[in-house]
Amino acid sequence: MMAALQWLRSLLFVAQIYPMMALMALWFTPQVPFRREAAFDAVHCWCRWVRWSARWMLGLHSEVRGEVPTGEVLIASKHQSFFDIILIVSVVPRPKFIMKKELLRAPILGWYAVKIGCVPVDRGKRGQAISQMLADVRSGAAEPGQLIIYPQGTRVAPGADMPYKAGTGILYGQLGQPCVPAGTNVGLFWPRRGILRKPGLAVVEFLPAIEPGKPMPEFMAELEAVVEASSDRLMAEAGYLPR
Repeated sequence: MMAALQWLRSLLFVAQIYPMMALMALWFTPQVPFRREAAFDAVHCWCRWVRWSARWMLGLHSEVRGEVPTGEVLIASKHQSFFDIILIVSVVPRPKFIMKKELLRAPILGWYAVKIGCVPVDRGKRGQAISQMLADVRSGAAEPGQLIIYPQGTRVAPGADMPYKAGTGILYGQLGQPCVPAGTNVGLFWPRRGILRKPGLAVVEFLPAIEPGKPMPEFMAELEAVVEASSDRLMAEAGYLPR
């Protein structure tokens, strides 16, 4: 009975967050051509709405730990579900992503992704996209902000293994910016697929920055070690026992 009730609550929750996205877009979109900050206001507002409504509709509380990056940095985060994106975007001032090009076709979401400076990536052509992004940065075309990348390249379920890809190391080496690792446990409560969202405390944890200048193998090893350790600790804190 309780499981059925939580599933119904989850359905109602999912059913309201996307109409709310459309309503907020109606308010903010006319402002964006005249004030680019309105695009960031819109994504912040919606992400905070999702966090707030998840708390009272689902019993799904959320928390962001550590020092929130505000300068021009690379954020390399564990990615377990859409909710870790929402938590990060809700707190960093100027978020932008390397994102799948297919998302550009998503109503509202795709348009705003372009406006906040996201870099669309063709599947199978990630290196080409990174080269283009680096060219944009060097030419000054890309706006400063917090560039968010998922080192494993996709959502990874709790307990699953997937290698860290070299793209994050290439960006780190070429941009010469600090890299802020981030761990999470959100996949325990908001899965990659399906309707059911579970009550609990979902956390994204920003970790101490890795300063620029490290050799790529050393950087990648440190990044993976700290992100996985943080994520494992957060999942254990939530009661997750690996198989």
